[in-house]
Amino acid sequence: MSRTSTSEKTPPMISVEIMGKKYQVPEGLTMIQAMWHTGHELTRGAGCLGGICGACPTKYRTKDETKIKTALACQTQVEDGMSFSLIATYYPNQKVVYHFEEVKDAKQDLFRYYPETALCRNCDACTQACPKGIDVRTGVWKAAFGDFKEGAELFLSCVMCSLCVPVCIADIAPNQVGLYMRRAQGIYYDEKLPDLANRVEEIDQGKYDAEWERLLSLSDEAIKSEQIS
Repeated sequence: MSRTSTSEKTPPMISVEIMGKKYQVPEGLTMIQAMWHTGHELTRGAGCLGGICGACPTKYRTKDETKIKTALACQTQVEDGMSFSLIATYYPNQKVVYHFEEVKDAKQDLFRYYPETALCRNCDACTQACPKGIDVRTGVWKAAFGDFKEGAELFLSCVMCSLCVPVCIADIAPNQVGLYMRRAQGIYYDEKLPDLANRVEEIDQGKYDAEWERLLSLSDEAIKSEQIS
């Protein structure tokens, strides 16, 4: 009599609720995989599947718990009795347009573009909502007090999922404040690497335009041949 190896055994089925409807799915799937398994066609809300793009913010509740939690669906495994739903990745907060070549003082101009930053109530809801474990509240305070270096480092792993936006009682978009801070830190305050500056200048002067056009004209087979050689 033949034996079935452990790797060939069918995983046990568990019960989950997806957007209000109950399903049976194999244990060990991520939320995204569970949605695929149950026939959901995701036209948005699925991107890199590696926790980098921030396209799959999700609200969920585990069995026998009343607290609603947040996560990235591609990084979170389903549990028996879990209820979850993907949510919109865009929140209609005010769209701020700024050009750093017009910025005179990045730390003061933060309040021109994001004046609500000064209204942070220190409630920590943004930090609790962040699926990447960022200390968002401290990052916003760092921005408000002009400590862009430490603030930019705090927001370094932000994937712009926007889960911090709807929970803010002061109507701050913390991820946008973090992005502004990271950009300003890189442009105005970080030490410029000479090799990088030289390469950017070469690109601006068109040194690589001809080679770029040649690469764009190559077929897939020709590109593969160049990679091999």
